Amino acid sequence: MSSSCLVNDINAMLHTAHPPSTDECCIYKVPYVIRRHNKDAYTPKVVSIGPFHHGHPQLQNMESQKLIYFKDFLQRTKACLNDLVVYIESILSDFKSCYSETLPFSHDELVKLILIDSAFIIQLFWTSCYEGELFKPWLGTGIIHDLWLLENQLPFFVIEKIYSLSLTNVPITMIHSFLKLTIHYFGYYNKSKLDFDKGDISIRHFTDLIRIFHLQHPIESRPSRVVEWIKHLPSATELLEAGVRFKVNTESKCLLDLRFSEGVLEIPQLKVQDSTETLFRNMVALEQCHYPEESYIADYVVVLDYIINTGTDVDILVRRDILDNMLGESSDSVANRFNGICKNVVYSNISSQFSIIGKEINAFCSNPWNKLKATLRRDYGKTPWQTAASIAGIVLLALTLLQTVCSCK
Repeated sequence: MSSSCLVNDINAMLHTAHPPSTDECCIYKVPYVIRRHNKDAYTPKVVSIGPFHHGHPQLQNMESQKLIYFKDFLQRTKACLNDLVVYIESILSDFKSCYSETLPFSHDELVKLILIDSAFIIQLFWTSCYEGELFKPWLGTGIIHDLWLLENQLPFFVIEKIYSLSLTNVPITMIHSFLKLTIHYFGYYNKSKLDFDKGDISIRHFTDLIRIFHLQHPIESRPSRVVEWIKHLPSATELLEAGVRFKVNTESKCLLDLRFSEGVLEIPQLKVQDSTETLFRNMVALEQCHYPEESYIADYVVVLDYIINTGTDVDILVRRDILDNMLGESSDSVANRFNGICKNVVYSNISSQFSIIGKEINAFCSNPWNKLKATLRRDYGKTPWQTAASIAGIVLLALTLLQTVCSCK
């Protein structure tokens, strides 16, 4: 190859080189070092949304269903197909900038993908709100789970705009904002009934929404971040031996609301279901890629990872109603699920709330008097009768000693 040809080839290569992400980027391929620990947790099982998993053979059965929903969407709304196409074409550049990787689709392919997937979601949410779920339970659940996977997203602003363009011929009595429809569809995860009515929270996509549901609070009311990382926390078994008592926090529905006071560690209840590991893995992956300085979900998972090492630790938390094991699996299997979520996750800071709790717990456990009290309570005070007998024995021993001293005189 001549020098001039080589130079031309290199220039052509450079012409295709673009920064891997921009300020607008919010939808990511999960980094390999994290993804490799559980690939299935980041891969849709039923329906592909967006470009990353489009065309996967396993997901082809839902493509015809998406077309049916697209047709129903057009018939219901009487939306102008040309207007929708024109809008999508106008935002293709912004759309592409939302993704962490170059999208291997032609202009026409991308327009059709965006339009069909957006219309499917809008019609699905509208049907769920006004007519109830039409899919069989297993399929409906599978779709919901696929829709909060990080790699399986469309930018929220795109779907929201297509929704608004379709409202012209819809009766005013049947118009909710797309955000309202979205919150309704994912209502199971909205434990605190957030409504976003104040307009103080915006979302980038559905994974982002699920994370906000778990955080519950807007940015300004969240705990500050500090660089003092928790180097270690004892397991539940070790905490119990050190005198820490566990209590389920029933006052707060926010999973992150852990409290420690006077030797009592309060933790909100977590229902451990088939989707729990996948849910946390995707929220943690989003934080790694998009919120590295605000990784509140990762903080929570790390604390659980410290506390839960073995099946015995799981049993302790189940007995205290802190964990509700709905998996039908052994306690060891549940422990393994938590132990693997944060492998290869990188941290730069932590919630000040968890940092303080960690210091207080470690200080409590390093006090030998607390461990002695726990041992006495465990060995001699398990039941009221045992406590009474122990007290009686101590009193009898004291009287015997007193009698011995007096007789010696």
